[in-house]
This record gives sequence, structure tokens and C-alpha cells, in this order.
Amino acid sequence: MAAFLLSGVTWMGDFKAATTEAAKEDKLILVNFSGSDWCGPCIRLRKEILESSTFENYAKDHLVLVRADFPRQKKNQLDAAQVKRNEALADKYNPEGKFPFTLLVDKNGKVLKEWDGYPNESPEKFVSEINPIANASH
Repeated sequence: MAAFLLSGVTWMGDFKAATTEAAKEDKLILVNFSGSDWCGPCIRLRKEILESSTFENYAKDHLVLVRADFPRQKKNQLDAAQVKRNEALADKYNPEGKFPFTLLVDKNGKVLKEWDGYPNESPEKFVSEINPIANASH
């Protein structure tokens, strides 16, 4: 039932589970490093691109989504296991701690494309950068 909530996409918190799903469904993985309660460009990216119907409709069929969130406010703190997963993912893919930082990776964890900072473009343009890579990976 959860998939029918606000949107048709689910953001996972476990990269390992995401790679399993990506392999099973032959999809790429979009990883978004975010500071959801303190990073202005992260909030903008989420609202203007990642939560747009254009992106969500595309992602539903083509991507497995992972969000590694690093909130600062106490009320938004994640549980210890999730913090550990996010930190391990950041150690591997975002050692400089850039926010927002978004990666397109294959089921083996190989980086195919990255967006450093807020991609100042329309959701359509964002999707058009992913689509040829997704098509080439089949």
C-alpha cells in the first residue's frame, strides 16, 4: 500500500538492498546525498526536480532511488543504523561531503554520471541526461 501514498516512487535508505533490486529489475540507481533540513539547494533539488511528476514518472519504470540524508536538527535525526548506512555510502561515493550530490550508478555500484550541487535545469532536462545512459545499460 505504501507505494500509493503521495507519489509512485519510493526512496530507499539501504544501498545494498537497492543494488539487489536494481539487479533484479535491470534498473540503474540514483543516489541523492542531501541535508534535508539545512541545505537550501538540497531542498530545492528535491522540490523542483526529484518530486516533480516528470521525474517520478520516469523513475518509476527506470530507476531505483536511494537517499542518503544528513539532517542536522535533533527532531529530524535518523536512527543509528540508517546514519551508519548513510555514512558508509558517503565514505564510498561522497568523501568530500558535497551537498547536494547526486549520482547515477549501475547495479554493481559503478558511477555512470554525477551532478555536483543543484542541477540548474528543468526536470525534463534532468531526465534527458539519465535516459540515454539507462538505455545504453540494457
